[in-house]
Amino acid sequence: MHQHLWREFWILAGIAAVTLVLGLSTGYPLLIAVAGVGLYIGVHLRNLQRLHTWLTHNKRADDVPDAAGLWGDAFNEIRKLLRQADQRSDRLTGMIERFQNATAVMPDAVVILSQNDEIEWANSAAGQLLGIHFPRDAGMRVGNLIRDPEFVDYLHDGEYAELLELPSPEKMDTVVSVQVVPYGASQKLIIVRDVTRVVRLEQTRRTFVANASHELRTPLTVLAGYLETLQGMQNGLSDELRKHFATMYEQAARMQRLVNDLLTLSRLETAPPRAREETVDVPGLLAGVAEQTELLSGVQRHRITLDADSDLRLLGGRDELTSAFSNIANNAVRHTPKGGAIELRWYTDAAGAKFEVRDTGEGIAPEHIPHLTERFYRVDTARSRASGGTGLGLSIVKHVLARHDAELRIESEIGKGSVFTCLFPPARIVRTSLHAATVDTPNPAILP
Repeated sequence: MHQHLWREFWILAGIAAVTLVLGLSTGYPLLIAVAGVGLYIGVHLRNLQRLHTWLTHNKRADDVPDAAGLWGDAFNEIRKLLRQADQRSDRLTGMIERFQNATAVMPDAVVILSQNDEIEWANSAAGQLLGIHFPRDAGMRVGNLIRDPEFVDYLHDGEYAELLELPSPEKMDTVVSVQVVPYGASQKLIIVRDVTRVVRLEQTRRTFVANASHELRTPLTVLAGYLETLQGMQNGLSDELRKHFATMYEQAARMQRLVNDLLTLSRLETAPPRAREETVDVPGLLAGVAEQTELLSGVQRHRITLDADSDLRLLGGRDELTSAFSNIANNAVRHTPKGGAIELRWYTDAAGAKFEVRDTGEGIAPEHIPHLTERFYRVDTARSRASGGTGLGLSIVKHVLARHDAELRIESEIGKGSVFTCLFPPARIVRTSLHAATVDTPNPAILP
């Protein structure tokens, strides 16, 4: 038992003994006992009242009441806790001040929002990039100050994996990227960066690539035409010269494919969203893709199968979808050994509509999969060039799918093959009035 509890016990025992003696000597034992116990309780009530007064008035460590005994211990513990709390508060205040001082000089805008999207704090850069000035705008909803519909939708959707780019509300010639970081109890941290220079550099790059590709297209076509003519000459050419012409024509054709892919990619990057979508006959489109895949396979004689839901259509752009589906199928041909199997499927499930290409190729190591849609990324440079690939096919696929609100999923295992799946959202699915059964297209199930 605590020493002060023992002391309280002995005090109470002493009061009982004194009241007993006084009661017996005066002849009023009950009255004396009540008076002694009342005095003891009164002291405790007095200390309790002093604690209540302190709690309801100032709560400062310096004003905690003084007392003896058990109450004195309690008051001392309260003083200790208050001093520790003050020290923690001072440390937190110092940390907050250092954070605010550091973010105040940052070139990036920083805004802290409450769970109701009200502004709690903002640095000086927020005024320059967003028009948010602290403390003037403290407590205001950020949506009332930044009225851009894209920003409002981005803030409320709750999907912050991708950055949002939009014109600065304060400087219309400035482009900013917005990143929202949720934290705490439904609070948000908004970080805004001036990316005008990066956007302009990217636009310059796109313009240069488009112009250079366009200018190269005509001379390459002329060069390839002359080389083809020279190859066709029957007389006056030695076998060695014919071999050189064949190599030159092959390389010119490869450069033509590269220029065409660069132009396609440039158009996809710069083209505005379509004002009106068309209903694309995907089964018919895939029948053509399967025929092209068979021609590309040639002497390798891959086993190419096509299974398509004949009732399943898609809202989008036919030319763009043809380019994307052809690139995936051609990629499977280039990376599947002779006699291997390539399966094309077009079907739907609970997730949406899916175009799937499954092959029995060499497979792709896991570390390469996240980079496959990057421009000119090659898992095996020598093999890709030998097969005629440009390194832009999957990048084109990525841009086409983005324009159709779709995504590309890649699964692969070394030595067993790969599965490339284009997943389209249910909102883009169109059903015809024929039937909803999954059937093969008019092409044979297995193409020779």
